[in-house]
Amino acid sequence: MIRVLVADDQAMVRTGFGMIIGAQPDMEVVGEAADGVAAVELARRLRPDVALLDIRMPRLDGLEALRLLAGPGVVDPVKVVVVTTFDLDEYVHTALRNGACGFLLKDSGPALLVEAVRAAVSGDALISPSVTVRLLEHLSPPTAARDEAGLSPRELDVVRLAARGLTNAEIAAQLFIAVGTVKTHLASVQTKLGARNRVEIAAWAWEHRLVG
Repeated sequence: MIRVLVADDQAMVRTGFGMIIGAQPDMEVVGEAADGVAAVELARRLRPDVALLDIRMPRLDGLEALRLLAGPGVVDPVKVVVVTTFDLDEYVHTALRNGACGFLLKDSGPALLVEAVRAAVSGDALISPSVTVRLLEHLSPPTAARDEAGLSPRELDVVRLAARGLTNAEIAAQLFIAVGTVKTHLASVQTKLGARNRVEIAAWAWEHRLVG
């Protein structure tokens, strides 16, 4: 079973997410939190497979809770998907830099929520399609000189497609290679870039104008 923690200051949202997660045969909600402090405490104690965090919560906001659970320097990070009403660039920038495995808007729908949880568990990441390009394009000012960090041509192909939001299976189909080969390339890219996850790889690609 995929164990999920839900943190949101609105009881109706927690209930709604709980119903969506509970309807999946391989998922269960193992804890709920109404504020950021409780979210961090529960996540550290329960060690869920994925934590769904709202941004605007009492006592400690979701971005700070994310930093404590998955940010730079965290030894055993929790996989966190940020789910919010607000798609402000600054929120997304902070979330991705603090180790989020996904960024969803609350109106994305049940299917995307479930897909984001599965993606996080499998080591992938999902960002609401409606904001992906705009958000990633503006993660940082344009880089004057493109440093490809020693990536091979095939690794660059994989990075470009990953930055477009394609899954490993879709990348494999596009490039006529095995899914396992895609995973190997992504692992190599992560090492070369010092990236912690797929989202950071995508962010790097957009920052360096590998996709447009």
